[in-house]
Amino acid sequence: MPRPRTAEGAPDRPGWEAVVESIGPEVRVLRDRRELSLQQLAQRADVSAAAIHKVERGDMVPTVTTLLKIAGALGVSIGHFLGTELPDPPKAVRSRALQAEPSAPGSTSLSGPRGRFRSTGAVSRLAPGDARRGRRAPGEALVVVVHGSLAVRVRAQEHTLVAGESLHFPTDVEHRWSNPGPGLAQAVWFTVAD
Repeated sequence: MPRPRTAEGAPDRPGWEAVVESIGPEVRVLRDRRELSLQQLAQRADVSAAAIHKVERGDMVPTVTTLLKIAGALGVSIGHFLGTELPDPPKAVRSRALQAEPSAPGSTSLSGPRGRFRSTGAVSRLAPGDARRGRRAPGEALVVVVHGSLAVRVRAQEHTLVAGESLHFPTDVEHRWSNPGPGLAQAVWFTVAD
């Protein structure tokens, strides 16, 4: 079926085409505004630089998943690209003290929703002999031991911390921690994602 034509004779474009065509240029505008290179945005979004380049040039329409990742890395909602931007969420998020963190057994969250903010905070408790492995991602962690002792291994170097001591390290390297002591270990973690 032929497309309807405007008074000038050019075919009318469905509204969705205009939205799809505007995604790439808007990604580029937001990336430039934030002074990010293709590689920096790719790393933040966990999407290849080549894919982002194709999206910006209009050579590729991103999947919903890819657009969600790019939007998150640029600090906007997916609605920003679709013309259905919701009102800005509040700038500050109040968290109930020590909410259970389902993704990390033995840990409780101290911060707002993951993914919304670059920094997170949590309290972890480890029984004697318990061990955990950290997620490798660009960023930094600061751990403060508040009770017991904690052995933190960053790459091949191990640091044994006792209550009142802290360790600050990059999170893009292999890291793990364990409780070498005879009693419960408790630590407060602060992480910042790049």
